[in-house]
Amino acid sequence: MSISVSTHKKNIKGIDLYFEIHRNKNAKETLVLLHGFLSSSFSFRKLIPYLTQKFNVITIDLPPFGQSGKHAHYQYSYHNLAATVISLINQLGYRGVYLIGHSMGGQIALNIMLQNPSLVKKGILLCSSGYLEASKQSLKLLSYLPFFHYFVKRYLEKSGVQKNVENVVHNKMIIDDDMLKGYEQPFLNNEIFRGLSRMVRDREGDLTSDRLKTITTPCLLIWGEFDRVVPLHIGKRLATEIPNAKLVVLKEAGHLIPEEKAKEVYQNICEFIK
Repeated sequence: MSISVSTHKKNIKGIDLYFEIHRNKNAKETLVLLHGFLSSSFSFRKLIPYLTQKFNVITIDLPPFGQSGKHAHYQYSYHNLAATVISLINQLGYRGVYLIGHSMGGQIALNIMLQNPSLVKKGILLCSSGYLEASKQSLKLLSYLPFFHYFVKRYLEKSGVQKNVENVVHNKMIIDDDMLKGYEQPFLNNEIFRGLSRMVRDREGDLTSDRLKTITTPCLLIWGEFDRVVPLHIGKRLATEIPNAKLVVLKEAGHLIPEEKAKEVYQNICEFIK
């Protein structure tokens, strides 16, 4: 098996988009991976070696996270993030991809399926965000303050990387220094807090039930039994409102299933694509 990995930055819709292409020369299908809030492509580090056994894989750092752009002029709405990913996939010449979205990335994936259903063969939602409303108007107004990004930074520093990582896993024994450093890395660049400040007012909220019911793409929902960030009842509700959806629940798992249950996630994805 021959796997080549290439890293890229491409200006899409006015922002630098960082992505990696893991190419399996024998693979016919391509998977596009979208990470969650306060994360990056790093969250798929244990899943990618499994996926590349059978597929080509593209991982994208969604702005303002990871190594993508973080400036305050880009519109960080889910609709625009989805349009940005669509534009990248089209420019790279891919059609009929499989979308994998974790947490917030699942919500971006759903937006992509609505905007351009012919682009996506099937969707795989890993503990996807669902039914979150937009920020309150008072918070949106505060986000216009020149120093609001400092408040965002202080708020995130207060909780800390260790506490945040402990909240997204069920088995805390898997947490090590490499894991903590990987999830801390994007926040060493202070510019991310300006992007997050803009995201506070741009994020329009998750798709409503009425819109979810219009998605025609087949979807597999994979959930952690003990997800504290997006509880299992959200997955069950999404499975009833997305017309062609199936829910799989992984035992003894939390929110970060690409880390905790990479092999089981991979096996379910293979079965679904087959």
